[in-house]
Amino acid sequence: MALFANAVQLVAPIVFTAEEGEFHPPSIAEFFPDAVLFEGTPFEMNRIMIIRVVMALLVLLLFWLGTRKMRVIPTRGQSLTEMALDFVRVNIAEDLLGKVDGRRFLPILSAMFFMILAFNVTGIVPGLNVAGTAVIGTPLVLAVVSYFTFIYAGIKKSPKNFFKNSLFPAGVPKPIYIIVTPIEFISTFVIRPVTLTLRLLMNMMVGHMLLVLFFAATNFFILYAGGFFPVLGVFTFGFGFAFTLFEILVAVLQAYVFTLLTAVYIQLALAEEH
Repeated sequence: MALFANAVQLVAPIVFTAEEGEFHPPSIAEFFPDAVLFEGTPFEMNRIMIIRVVMALLVLLLFWLGTRKMRVIPTRGQSLTEMALDFVRVNIAEDLLGKVDGRRFLPILSAMFFMILAFNVTGIVPGLNVAGTAVIGTPLVLAVVSYFTFIYAGIKKSPKNFFKNSLFPAGVPKPIYIIVTPIEFISTFVIRPVTLTLRLLMNMMVGHMLLVLFFAATNFFILYAGGFFPVLGVFTFGFGFAFTLFEILVAVLQAYVFTLLTAVYIQLALAEEH
């Protein structure tokens, strides 16, 4: 029982802010914690902002360590770094955009993938317990970057025809443009950044709330409920542990999907008809 209690208190420390012995389900307030640093200034930082800064610095440090002494025969750290970068280069950039355009857009796609991945995995790290992408700021900024990247790619490829071909696709009878053009505008220039933002945000937010729910229930059943409820606590702990493993998959998958869709949008912007 003590093992369960210690594990739960590590995983979900933000749940028990009211009186001990009560069950407190997760709430939206958990995504808006109090300021920790620079309160009342434009640089105010809460725990989620601190998590983002720490993870961004950690990613930079890991890549610096992996690439600072490049060798023909790579070290273990260099090999792991090259494998990680090759995953984005081969499976996303070059696979969708070809070698020339893939290498051209590889820096932004790589930065996007590893930033999202690093921010996502903090949701299952004890003591952090919330993904840096579980609040709308980061997903929205990344969606805006993706948005302007594919627009830039299209304009760079065909300055005169990108918007024309996007809004007035070839082969459509002119009277039908009354219907087609608004649909194309909304689907291409409105829905894309919105869906990118919401897909990442909601997956990480819901994952966090489910984990908190499982471990909060475990803490309540085992330590306070009494009777046969500790047995239920064993099950909720098991579900929480299994869902933690699932969240690792979700963290990787969401980083991959976001980056892949960005590459798809760039590919469409570079299509020959543009």
